[in-house]
Amino acid sequence: MGATTEPGAPHDGQHPGPDLAGRVALVAGGTRGAGRGIAVQLGAAGATVYVTGRTSGSERSEMDRPETIEETAALVDAAGGRGIAVQVDHLVPDRVRALVARIASEQGALHILVNDIWGAEIEWDKPVWESSLDTGLHTLRLAVDTHAITSHFALPLLIETPGGLVVEMTDGTDEYNASHYRVSFFYDLAKAAVNRMAFALGHELAPHGATAVALTPGWLRSEAMLQAHGVTEATWRDAVAHAPHFAISESPAYVGRAVAALAGDPEVARWNGRSLSSGQLAQVYGFTDVDGDRPDAWRYLTEVQDPGLPADVTGYR
Repeated sequence: MGATTEPGAPHDGQHPGPDLAGRVALVAGGTRGAGRGIAVQLGAAGATVYVTGRTSGSERSEMDRPETIEETAALVDAAGGRGIAVQVDHLVPDRVRALVARIASEQGALHILVNDIWGAEIEWDKPVWESSLDTGLHTLRLAVDTHAITSHFALPLLIETPGGLVVEMTDGTDEYNASHYRVSFFYDLAKAAVNRMAFALGHELAPHGATAVALTPGWLRSEAMLQAHGVTEATWRDAVAHAPHFAISESPAYVGRAVAALAGDPEVARWNGRSLSSGQLAQVYGFTDVDGDRPDAWRYLTEVQDPGLPADVTGYR
């Protein structure tokens, strides 16, 4: 994928951020990682953000990590928005139906839906016949069923107001995933399915004045990834010593700024049904990561890492 520029888009990185005051967002799967980064950046633009997930202050999901939806909501508040934490298992239709009814009752509208639900155990580099069938099918349920259930209940509210945006979060662009095996049969299938969801939703939403896109971050410095490399967001560059390509990594705020830019774009329909990346959109909208860089991870993977070249992010950040 190339970092092409759309006509009339700002490029200098100095323009004001989007103004999403009065907009209501649902970040489904906002406990940590990209979901948290997106929720916070929507809040920084002034939005009211409903943050959902399974891990609250009183209960953990099967991921058994310490991050909670309440922490994310507090970060949204601190960024200047309004964060509302709601514990929801998006595999349970009644819970999702109740969530959307609550948003309709409290806000009267839904303008932005981010389907970032995942929370699945990953089996690495195992063919389907050696994989755990239970784990693989559960992965598909968490990655596909949750998105479908959430869209089923949330989209009738979203299309009541023209200009709505749906963001299907995934790993890898259509172009990259079409020619690369991704981790395992079940992981590969899950991520391809989410990309296709955006295409299908784009077809169905267009007559209602709404837009759907698939969006992928690059090598994400999530809480789990930082922990795995023994670093923090402040010290992440120390990990480059043992993982040289980690130099292309990006913070969750980067993809969050991509979502905020899309939500604030009056011409967002130009992207309808397309597969996008944070690095690609940074070149179009002019935002940067927290360090002022614009990493373009998927171009880097294609041109440097996958061909086996030495790590060198010159021209890619």
